[in-house]
Amino acid sequence: MSTPEHPAGHSILVVEDEAAIRRFVRLALGAEGHTVHEADSVARGLIEAGTRRPDLVVLDLGLPDGDGIEVIHGLRRWSTVPVIVLSARSQEADKIAALDAGADDYLVKPFGAGELMARVRAQLRRHYQQTPGGEPLIAFGDVRIDLARRTAERAGQPLHLTPIEYKLLTHLASQPDRVITHQQLLKTVWGPGHADDTHYVRVHMANLRKKVEDNPSMPRHLRTEAGIGYRFVP
Repeated sequence: MSTPEHPAGHSILVVEDEAAIRRFVRLALGAEGHTVHEADSVARGLIEAGTRRPDLVVLDLGLPDGDGIEVIHGLRRWSTVPVIVLSARSQEADKIAALDAGADDYLVKPFGAGELMARVRAQLRRHYQQTPGGEPLIAFGDVRIDLARRTAERAGQPLHLTPIEYKLLTHLASQPDRVITHQQLLKTVWGPGHADDTHYVRVHMANLRKKVEDNPSMPRHLRTEAGIGYRFVP
């Protein structure tokens, strides 16, 4: 039986129409003990996801019968399964569209097996360490956040966060290793009326980093995904 520390043995669905890439991904996943199921179209991908109920989906966007975004939308109607997109599309707009649709990570082709497996491990760890009720305590570095009491401390001393900073930090920290877009952060933290106010996020993130990072100019935990958003790394 698998554990978050040793995620071998998970069921993973690969939705990719190029046989060579499918084989490459299957071999990489199989080498770590995962069971791999395959699909080569949007329709087949949704059928396999519904019947197999995989622990993770690796998804290409350019499929013969439609866009992989359709698979993400279909999955998100009933599942929170982690989705890693593999795509030759390297434009920021394509990445943002996939992440805003509900993908958890985005890897541009060509990619190496090592990077793919690191992303797979991170998503499995993030997803399967979460508990249904959520953790009452988030800890990283010398920072501790008590979600029940809505308090934060660093190195044992109270950490004075503004309400916006607290909401921003807890939203990111509750989804470790996941890319969160500017739009997702604006909608969650500021509300739907602030869709274009990306400067809000930048300003508050800079202030937040000064409070929680040892070196705010080279952050370890609150990482920038250039042009897209942020990723929290525990």
